[in-house]
Amino acid sequence: MTVPDASATTTATAPRLTVQCQFCLTWNRVATNRLSDRPKCGKCAKPMLFDRPWTLTDDSFHRTVQESELPVLVDVYADWCGPCKMMAPFVDELAHEYLGRALIAKLDSDRAPRVARELRITGIPTTIVYRGGQEVARQVGAMRKDGLVGLLAKGGLTV
Repeated sequence: MTVPDASATTTATAPRLTVQCQFCLTWNRVATNRLSDRPKCGKCAKPMLFDRPWTLTDDSFHRTVQESELPVLVDVYADWCGPCKMMAPFVDELAHEYLGRALIAKLDSDRAPRVARELRITGIPTTIVYRGGQEVARQVGAMRKDGLVGLLAKGGLTV
């Protein structure tokens, strides 16, 4: 007799993320309990790496945030921004540490001006946490890792 693993969450019941492949732009629905397995795009078979911040664009932002069944932390930044560069390693660490519990994402305000306007971004970096498609926390200005963790806590996540 085989005893089922009670800790295993089936793919059918695991929360899901809906993300656009960074290579072929195909939308993929990914079970969060499989993120550490480095899932591949259903069309082009390129790896989707969730252990680093997920890149959002004008075209992918709304659907990704709205359809995510996990909290989404979005770091709105620009390549030329010094404070953004100082905060980037902390965002990278969160992506690795919260793998399967939150989607950690980045939105370049220069490359996604439409969404930046819609979000009323007045300064960068700006960090926003979404849960169920709704904004639940926002902070303007650079933060250390503990500040980012605090924002995620407002989205319902604990360390």
